[in-house]
Amino acid sequence: MFKFGVDSWIWTEVFEEKDLWVIKKAKELGFEVLDINIAYPDEFPLDAVKKEQEKFDMEIVITTILEKRGNIISPDPEIRKVGVSLLKRLVDISNALGSEIFGGVNYAAWNYTTGKSRTEEEWEWSIASMKEVAKYAEDTGNVSVCVEPINRFESHFLNVAEDAIQYCKDVGTKNMKVHLDTFHMNIEEYNLVEAVRICGKEYLGYMHTCENNRGIPGNGHVPWKGIFKAVKEIGYNGPLVIESFDPNMEVFISGASYWRGLQFADTGEELAIEGLKNLKKISSEI
Repeated sequence: MFKFGVDSWIWTEVFEEKDLWVIKKAKELGFEVLDINIAYPDEFPLDAVKKEQEKFDMEIVITTILEKRGNIISPDPEIRKVGVSLLKRLVDISNALGSEIFGGVNYAAWNYTTGKSRTEEEWEWSIASMKEVAKYAEDTGNVSVCVEPINRFESHFLNVAEDAIQYCKDVGTKNMKVHLDTFHMNIEEYNLVEAVRICGKEYLGYMHTCENNRGIPGNGHVPWKGIFKAVKEIGYNGPLVIESFDPNMEVFISGASYWRGLQFADTGEELAIEGLKNLKKISSEI
């Protein structure tokens, strides 16, 4: 019933050719899906990844944290134009690897805040850019663009499921979905289980299953049984992916203020292994 995956950030910050071993490792650990976060699409070793993917028969999902040079809520139209180009390139990569999901912070630059609430202009700029990207995804393959609401300290643009659903409606294409992440939901949603339900099968396109403190999933206070029940009720059958980080990462650790380490795990890999055990056990009781 439940299909569990793991994020490449468990092992590496920027996925390069030297990191191809991660595909085999994720498979060996019992994960069915590998989420590869690509911040720099022009540097991504696509051909080599595809070869390893086919060798180990691994399902891959593509996510991103959009660079500030391509911020599609920037007042500068040239920057927004760069953003559309970057996002289309990520759709191309998704198509090449057979990923029907393109998720993450793809609606605005990650870690970009203005010190005030989202404006109508920013909404219109992002929607206009995303319409072009979503249409491109429809025309070139079978990719759903999944927008991830994140916490207020990393973005002022999309923080809750309700706004993400409205964003999808305003873009207006059938391939726009919501990417939920239980870490961010724990900060921003009134009720994590209801956030899953309001997305429903129509809008829930992808999900990261992270603990409230980004520690080992199942060892904190995320209401996992309720989450799994809601996922089952709405008929979501996509990946449930553990996302955490190698403690030696630099840019993301700084940007996410991740100073306290992995919370009772010595490595990202240990966190993933223990988290998978916990989530499989909890979900088996649903």
